[in-house]
Amino acid sequence: MAIWTYVRCFRYQEQDYEVRFAYSLRACTSQLFCDGGLIDEQSFTTDQGMKVIEHKPSVDNGSDEVTVSVGYYSWWNIGIEVKAGDDLIHASHPGKDLYFAVKKLAKLEKLGESNNSVSAELKREEQARKWQSNKYSIFADIGLGIAFYIVAKATGDLTLAALVGVALGLGLVVVQRFVKIDLLGGFAVFGTLMLMISGMLSLMFQSDYFVQLKGTIMGLLGAAIFLSDGLFRKGHYFGTRFERYFSSAIDQQFFVVGLGLIGLVMASANYLVATYLSEDTWLTYKTFIDDPVNFILFFILLWHAGRRASKSIRIDHS
Repeated sequence: MAIWTYVRCFRYQEQDYEVRFAYSLRACTSQLFCDGGLIDEQSFTTDQGMKVIEHKPSVDNGSDEVTVSVGYYSWWNIGIEVKAGDDLIHASHPGKDLYFAVKKLAKLEKLGESNNSVSAELKREEQARKWQSNKYSIFADIGLGIAFYIVAKATGDLTLAALVGVALGLGLVVVQRFVKIDLLGGFAVFGTLMLMISGMLSLMFQSDYFVQLKGTIMGLLGAAIFLSDGLFRKGHYFGTRFERYFSSAIDQQFFVVGLGLIGLVMASANYLVATYLSEDTWLTYKTFIDDPVNFILFFILLWHAGRRASKSIRIDHS
């Protein structure tokens, strides 16, 4: 399933062309359309690294071959360039280098080969081991979100859905005592405390609008806790607990402060959706948009925290 799809359009010889570049956790796919019809499709898997895809549509252009190049000009965005022979016909982002990501990854790979004594195979094995140990807690979180959505849709009662979610969450805490697999993601005390606060708030303010705002209230509370740990304890409490799930070191203070800032952003977004949009729209946002956006922001933060830790290690060794 695609996480995001980029669309880039251009016009050539009185025909409308469109490039759709979709990426998922496993692969990237680029499709070239002409006047709404698919004329070329190419893919590569993410474990192959980054590539610049070249579409070569059949165009009656004399001896010049038309090439549509698609590549990342930054870590977060893609551009296209259309050439007839050596002549540039169209550039979605003039002056940008479509080989940016390819070059950066090649440089990082070269650096890793010279400085890292741990083989890539061992890293993959470590990541696989950590996924096996953490996947049940991830599945549990997803299950709680789906349960909330189903109950809310079936009954139309957001307060009941919230209480059911709290009950299921506390049920996981009880089950955790009798099973060896990790259902709570290593944050049993923090998670249980937040669930109890959530449950008490739901019982105290039994209104649908409050249930919608509860995400904002809990988000602000969580953000305050993370920021306090990050700013006053350099992130050692939560940073240490998070780091044991990752295959490499992170800048703990940067990571935990970042979590607090993400919490503030998502709490604010939840407030705006709950206040200015319909209840059904909020429910859809809460279930299908809020978590994916959180997920993306989390991994962007993780990547930056890992880079900062790597730079710090290199400086210490130099």
